[in-house]
Amino acid sequence: MNEAPSDAQLAAASWFKSSYSAADNECVEVAHIQSWVGVRDSKDLHRDGMAITAAAFAAFVESVKAAE
Repeated sequence: MNEAPSDAQLAAASWFKSSYSAADNECVEVAHIQSWVGVRDSKDLHRDGMAITAAAFAAFVESVKAAE
């Protein structure tokens, strides 16, 4: 498995949020970083993000969809 992205890689990533995000920025942002997905709070962009594997993120998204 690839090594988790460094703090510098997270900071330099191209972050985006869903088009479904609320207008008042109450959402998370994500970034694709190699085979990882960075996740951070859109209300506190100076706080460090975290990285999870793309497979774990996909499983999370599928579980959220299933709960709808």
